[in-house]
Amino acid sequence: MFSQFDNKKEILVVFLVLFVFMTGLGVKIKDVVQTMKKSNRPCVVIDCGHGGIDPGKVGINGVYEKKINLAIGLYVKEALEKKNIRVVMTRKKDEGLYQDSDANKKIADLNQRIAIMDREEPDCVISIHQNSFTGQNSRGAQVFYQTGSQNGEILAKILQEQLVSSLDTKNHRRAKANAAYYLLKKTVATAVIVECGFLSNAQEAERLCRKSYQRQVAWAIAQGTEQYLKEKRQK
Repeated sequence: MFSQFDNKKEILVVFLVLFVFMTGLGVKIKDVVQTMKKSNRPCVVIDCGHGGIDPGKVGINGVYEKKINLAIGLYVKEALEKKNIRVVMTRKKDEGLYQDSDANKKIADLNQRIAIMDREEPDCVISIHQNSFTGQNSRGAQVFYQTGSQNGEILAKILQEQLVSSLDTKNHRRAKANAAYYLLKKTVATAVIVECGFLSNAQEAERLCRKSYQRQVAWAIAQGTEQYLKEKRQK
């Protein structure tokens, strides 16, 4: 889908290689090519919520949200990389992004995640979470975006549509603006929070623990993300 950039990329690589030889900087051609490939590929940051001493929500079946978030996030990474999209993970294992000396580990963790997002300057950020409610009947995936973010709204609506069509056509939830989420407020990147389902719902919690369903969720997120990137490139 990004073939329109191939010719420009090849020309730029040639000029950079010539520049290296002419200036005598001693930079390896392989490094130049890799840099060009990296710069021309879209980039997505996948943020798997919680981790370490922070379990997130605890499901009705006892499962920790942090575990489900990471599993789905890694599947999203796998799916996006097959589409030639560069993926940066805020965490790849069960850990929190804080120091033992941090007084407020939650805020320290969030700030480290935000620092990664801002450093990478991605095309978008997908923060993966699971929902919960006091009652057991609530169900369905829902995507949240920062109030006032036009690109965030576009991304959220695309993802919501993909999640509904792929997972549960009876899910009537819509993408929703939110002005209170710390991560959405603080990052400069286009970011959304994907609540993949309700761990307080017995049926949904059971499904979210299945690898096959986690892959379904990840596929829907990857498809929606690719669609957003395609539309963004065409503008």
